[in-house]
Amino acid sequence: MTSWPTEYDRIFLKQIDSTNAEAIRRSCFLEKSTWIVAELQTSGRGRRGRAWLMDRDNFAATLVLRTKISLKEAAFKSFVASLALRYTFVRHCKNEGSFKLKWPNDVLLNGGKVAGILLESSGKGKFIDSLIIGIGANLASAPLRSEVDFSSGSPVSVKNVLGLQISPNDFLYTLARSFKYYDDEIKNTGFKGIKTEWLKHAAKLNEEVIARVGLKEIRGIFRDISDDGALIIENLEGMKEIAAADVYFGEDKNAFSN
Repeated sequence: MTSWPTEYDRIFLKQIDSTNAEAIRRSCFLEKSTWIVAELQTSGRGRRGRAWLMDRDNFAATLVLRTKISLKEAAFKSFVASLALRYTFVRHCKNEGSFKLKWPNDVLLNGGKVAGILLESSGKGKFIDSLIIGIGANLASAPLRSEVDFSSGSPVSVKNVLGLQISPNDFLYTLARSFKYYDDEIKNTGFKGIKTEWLKHAAKLNEEVIARVGLKEIRGIFRDISDDGALIIENLEGMKEIAAADVYFGEDKNAFSN
């Protein structure tokens, strides 16, 4: 097994409502950055408060980063986590081309959502004292599409698609080390290198996507992400930077009836 990075502590729980909720409860008492891991999560949630359903043998964990950073730097951690998560899948599955990244915080396996990331924070003013990075991965099973958010397409699991069973504990060790690797990179060289690496694995780059901002839909070609991490779409009105949105692909367009 890969050795554990000494920069992080670990807390293992049999069952919890949500690893992110537990992280929020504990964050101010933690002396160093800590991974909180649960065998079973009963009330997991994703972006915008959506449910994230989890069975046993899947992966649910939250990294509490005890560091004072700006809001902009905190947003970049989503890209760090995405790259670390994708690397972890590839490392265990030996299947480089099957895993893609969907802006802003999903990992796709053959086009279906296999993992997601949720960032939350605590602090005052322009700085964050604790950044909470929740990660859920469908290792053994996936919820029904009717049970989850439509914007990420049909949920899938590693076991169902690739026929592989990954130990959640092995997954954690690889993820912790890969997160540290990419986090060190952004600290040493800035966001540019992370951005370039993320775009290499981006789903639907230079293809049409639909961004939903509230009730408004913006259609266009996904061209880039900005130096602030915003989605850049090109359409007849020109280039548009979108800081926050739900992104749909063409095959997901029926989701707008929901």
